[in-house]
Amino acid sequence: MDATLLLSLMIGAAAFALFNAVFEVRFFQGTFRFFLNLLETFADYLGKYNTKRYVERIKRERIARRKETVIAKYNRLIENLILDFNMPLTLESFNSLLAISFALVAMLVVLYMKNVSLSVVITISVFIGLLTLFVMQSKSIKARRLEQIMDAEDLICPLARDGVLVAIKKVLENDEYLSPDIRPYFQQFVDNCENNGYSFRQAMELLNRQLGPKFDNFARKAIVFEYNERKGMADIFLDIVDENAVLREINSRKERIFRKMNRDFLLKTTIITMFFLYSLSVEEFRAFMLGSDIGKLINTVWISVICVSFARCQALQGDFGSGGTGKW
Repeated sequence: MDATLLLSLMIGAAAFALFNAVFEVRFFQGTFRFFLNLLETFADYLGKYNTKRYVERIKRERIARRKETVIAKYNRLIENLILDFNMPLTLESFNSLLAISFALVAMLVVLYMKNVSLSVVITISVFIGLLTLFVMQSKSIKARRLEQIMDAEDLICPLARDGVLVAIKKVLENDEYLSPDIRPYFQQFVDNCENNGYSFRQAMELLNRQLGPKFDNFARKAIVFEYNERKGMADIFLDIVDENAVLREINSRKERIFRKMNRDFLLKTTIITMFFLYSLSVEEFRAFMLGSDIGKLINTVWISVICVSFARCQALQGDFGSGGTGKW
């Protein structure tokens, strides 16, 4: 940029600013408001569209049983992530945000790669890696929740001889006994039984739905004990304590194995990445890897392999045992 062009741009900018100040023209404010209104209109339309799709999906699922396809598995995965992270989204709104984010990231990658096909492959790989990262965090949340439920069962079961409701009320008397994450559910159970007109079965079934499959065994035995109590029957709850001890041992072994797998994968990836970054200090190698088509292809394959390998590593690990018994 020569001095004449630079001076002309500066004079034009100064004249434009003076014109806006003298005549009180709010050019940028109006432009910003226009784009803001445009964005608001688009968000409103997208919200209505997603709401319509959500209602149609719920109606369809109530009528026909969901087939176990790849799309169904993806939908179930996203729904579980939304629940685990307590996100104020539906499956449809999450997919819309994902599509918008994918388009924006793909455009940014295209600006650098100058190749649409490679950019799409890289973007897909990156999003697979990000989704896998969310799945990792989801597993951590579920493992923590599982531990909290087992702690609650270990406290309630030995006290159940006088009745499950009485045992839960005793545990609730101490604020340190139950985790703050699940304490409100037990408090709601007590309120439902004593103040809200729920039967014991209804309140326990609601508590079971809130706590998940791990609580199935306890909930089933609690209902049987409540309506068919006989002498010595309270010992059925002690089996749950023993099962929790075994489950803790199994999950502890799994956690050690999973941690080693993740550490090995991270170590190998770090070594490869550091070697690649160090190699970029060589000018010829840097020009080849960042400027040539073959180099960009190699980078695409490298990024894709890392992201897919990370996803595969997590898929092999599976989930921690929940101890659930399914529907009853």
